[in-house]
Amino acid sequence: MVRGLLNKLVSRSLSVAGKWQQQQLRRLNIHEYQGAELMGKYGINVPKGVVVSSVEEVRKAIQDVFPKENELVVKSQILAGGRGLGTFKSGLKGGVHIVKANQVEEIAGKMLGQVLVTKQTGPQGKVVSKVYLCEKLSLVNEMYFAITLDRASAGPLIIACRKGGTSIEDLAEKFPDMIIKVPIDVFKGITDEDAAKVVDGLAPKVADRNGSIEQVKKLYKLFCECDCTMLEINPIAETSDNQLVAADAKLNFDDNAAYRRKEIFALRDPSQEDPREVAAAKADLNYIGLDGEIGCMVNGAGLAMATMDIIKLHGGTPANFLDVGGNASEGQVVEAFKILTADDKVKAILVNIFGGIMKCDIIASGIVNAAKLVSLKVPVIVRLEGTNVDQGKRILKESGLALITAEDLDDAAEKAVKATAS
Repeated sequence: MVRGLLNKLVSRSLSVAGKWQQQQLRRLNIHEYQGAELMGKYGINVPKGVVVSSVEEVRKAIQDVFPKENELVVKSQILAGGRGLGTFKSGLKGGVHIVKANQVEEIAGKMLGQVLVTKQTGPQGKVVSKVYLCEKLSLVNEMYFAITLDRASAGPLIIACRKGGTSIEDLAEKFPDMIIKVPIDVFKGITDEDAAKVVDGLAPKVADRNGSIEQVKKLYKLFCECDCTMLEINPIAETSDNQLVAADAKLNFDDNAAYRRKEIFALRDPSQEDPREVAAAKADLNYIGLDGEIGCMVNGAGLAMATMDIIKLHGGTPANFLDVGGNASEGQVVEAFKILTADDKVKAILVNIFGGIMKCDIIASGIVNAAKLVSLKVPVIVRLEGTNVDQGKRILKESGLALITAEDLDDAAEKAVKATAS
């Protein structure tokens, strides 16, 4: 949900080859139950909850944690929004259910191990391996709260709306005046005045105003101290006992802070990520999976973007962004080919190397070794230029492989598109 709303309100998504790509962002994403636990450590009001991964754990949690509760909220845990309106491939409607205590075991059992499809997962969906059981709060009012990074103000931006829930994107589009945005001076930090503006935007009906201001300040403290790139609570709600409570928790963290936030980055769940991107990260490759048919291996982010653009210009669709960098080893080139060929949608591979620091002969040797290891079944188009280009071309020629060589980028893109059509 946050990806749709925040991109509309604050920034633009990355447009790759004419297609909106909103999923592949360089940041750590954690589960709701992990975010709630972190918020609790900062003194932010969150519902009592426990995460479970089996029916046996569900049974035990009800007995030990919620012995007196009549109703509980059962929330599927996947790294995507829109769970409430999602559908399991098994046919179960909704990834979030409020049920009687004696029905929790049954509904959680229907979620665990099943694939949930939401508007953010794509048609393939995501597997639910954990379920979050929470106390059912008596909510008086639901609102929306988020903090993100804003390029325009060069600092954190707090976004608030007096109405929250599953339709926040539609609300923002139809009634933009209901959304208030409070930029925070990164040097001064959040002031009482800033927090008061946010609370006024939330327009709580029963929650204590001063207590709500303190909650906003604590949320901002978490955002800064944990190197967040995004914090979203939808809904942030008022309870019948006049409390402001984070009834949901979505947090993203800056990957560049991994070295100093080891305890947070230990929460990463690779099972919820694109397996191609996980494999690429292990090989220290810059990879973003897309949905096209032409696999790309390029050195340099700018050249990689240009390669995808020219593929699109010639009528093709890129299957990925892959920058092997300026100092890639032969082994990394081999790993790159393994990732590209593991994608069933890839019908051709385009290698575009402009050798500066990266030497063409190393790329050529990597291509040859990769071809022997992975038994290439798709055409490979290679364009080499720059440092050691003659040695690189000679290695390719003497390999005996059926590679398609190209003289320039236009020629390479044209040949790659043609290869996918044959």
